[in-house]
Amino acid sequence: MENASYTTLTRQSGLMREMQVVANNIANSATAGFRQEGVIFSEYVKRVEGAPSLSMATANIHNTSLNQGTLTQTGGQFDFAIEGDGFFLIETPAGERLTRAGSFSPNGQGELVTNDGFRVLDGGSAPIFIPPDAVDLSVSSDGTVSSNGRPLAQIGLFLPIDPLDLRREDGVMFRADSGIEPTESSAILQGYLEGSNVDPISQIARMIEVQRAYEMGQSFLDSENERIRNALKTFVK
Repeated sequence: MENASYTTLTRQSGLMREMQVVANNIANSATAGFRQEGVIFSEYVKRVEGAPSLSMATANIHNTSLNQGTLTQTGGQFDFAIEGDGFFLIETPAGERLTRAGSFSPNGQGELVTNDGFRVLDGGSAPIFIPPDAVDLSVSSDGTVSSNGRPLAQIGLFLPIDPLDLRREDGVMFRADSGIEPTESSAILQGYLEGSNVDPISQIARMIEVQRAYEMGQSFLDSENERIRNALKTFVK
């Protein structure tokens, strides 16, 4: 097979991967805290002795958008949104994870947890405890949780050291292999939730572009396959 065919095959694989990512973005355009994702294409060129260089394309680098999503007021006592950069830190069985989805509630032990029951952590990576008798609960912009004006804990906000190193583990949870660091440049809003930052219109337009690009690549492969088949028939005769 010629290099052009190899390149087209790897490109087709990358386009299929991008189509899956775009479809997932569109499906989660109404999911609170969801971050839009894209893929980055790159090309590898290898020198081959006595033959043209070999070129391969790949699209296995995922790029997560950190743009602010729309903030919606819910009035919920344990609904929180981040205005600016940063993520909430969550304790899961697989380790600490980052999220922008701020719909929390106290569990039976008084610990602040996500809808999946994972504990929300403070700036020191410790669980946040809400006493059962806490009244007039309020959260200031720096994440300080108070009851009747008495501080109880402080919700931590963190940033990945390398934003390009974020790895999505489910719809709204991320792993940062490069590590995380606390941030104080953002504000926490109580009674709000951040919506998805997906732009559905641009994603639908991108889906059409990817589909057309895939169809063009498939047409080339079909033509190349027919050319090779005809050449083989000629040589066999």
